[in-house]
Amino acid sequence: MTKKDDITKIIDIFAEKYPQPETSLNYSNPFELLVAVILSAQTTDKQVNKVTNKLFKEYNTPEEFSRLSRQELQNKLKSVGLYRNKSKYIIETAKIIQNKHRGAIPRKLNDLMELPGVGKKTAAVFLACCSDKDTFPVDTHVYRVSKRLGLTRGQNVKEVENDLKDVIPQNHWINMHYWLINHGREVCKARNPQCDKCSLQDYCAYYTKQED
Repeated sequence: MTKKDDITKIIDIFAEKYPQPETSLNYSNPFELLVAVILSAQTTDKQVNKVTNKLFKEYNTPEEFSRLSRQELQNKLKSVGLYRNKSKYIIETAKIIQNKHRGAIPRKLNDLMELPGVGKKTAAVFLACCSDKDTFPVDTHVYRVSKRLGLTRGQNVKEVENDLKDVIPQNHWINMHYWLINHGREVCKARNPQCDKCSLQDYCAYYTKQED
């Protein structure tokens, strides 16, 4: 995998290119963030923001969402992938948070993962955004870009996460999560990576292989 000196260079380049790494999801309180992250599964953040821009003006607390019927919420989420299941999960999660946790969202990974529709990645993303926890969520961009750079040889999300935690200094885990996502969206795209525009050519295993 990539050498320690190369990782330092990659971090420096990312820090200069993306000086304010953060989620592109729009939210104004922790519950809005949790709802947005649940909605973002198999849906772009851009599309989620279009939906939540209207949705959160009507409802933005666990109490308000817990009073909705599934059909009411489905009608507002139809442009989001898997909207039927997500409507069910969000309402059930809102009820649990309201009744079991007195309206406060859990801030521990295992407790979050007990909520309907909240898997490890969703929980980790929430904690990274809202609690500043040292987590390293792996989505499709993080998975793809980290493998192309040579930061991991993992063959599944868990292996990639473990490799990244091993090679990236812990104080950069959250930032690197956002950096890899931004780079994957803007440059290192899935089908047509723009290697000619990439500032990481000298440290990229994928680019080096193409040049051989």
